[in-house]
Amino acid sequence: MKRISIDEYFLKIALVVAERSTCVRHHVGAVAVKDKHILATGYNGAASGLKDCLELGCLRDQNGIPSGTKHEICRAIHAEQNVIIQSSLHGISLAGATVYCTHTPCIICAKMLVNSKINRYVTFSNYADDSFIELFKEAGVQVDILDKPNQDITFLG
Repeated sequence: MKRISIDEYFLKIALVVAERSTCVRHHVGAVAVKDKHILATGYNGAASGLKDCLELGCLRDQNGIPSGTKHEICRAIHAEQNVIIQSSLHGISLAGATVYCTHTPCIICAKMLVNSKINRYVTFSNYADDSFIELFKEAGVQVDILDKPNQDITFLG
């Protein structure tokens, strides 16, 4: 049996984090990692304690808004934003970290990640907005788009 790579390991964790999403369009999970240790996780969903799209329906669907546009018309906070918020709430710097995420970032999240001083962004799926590419290049954030990890959990028990 072959041991999975560290990138596959953290991408699989991001997939599990995404299962907590309350978005009806995309389940997105993010994991911030430094020195092979998880700093924070985040998934997309309504602000803490507020009603979400599972309860109220999707504002974007109701208004025919395509993915990757008009981010302000949405109840959800993006997974990358929540990973930044969670690290901040717990006094953890993301400087030098790698963010593993189930999708590439929107431009708003990309700007926030650049200001968080991350070094690397790893994903396996593309979001509808690809304007992050030039921003990350200019800021020196390495981007790796890998194959989607095998979703089977293998263990000897």
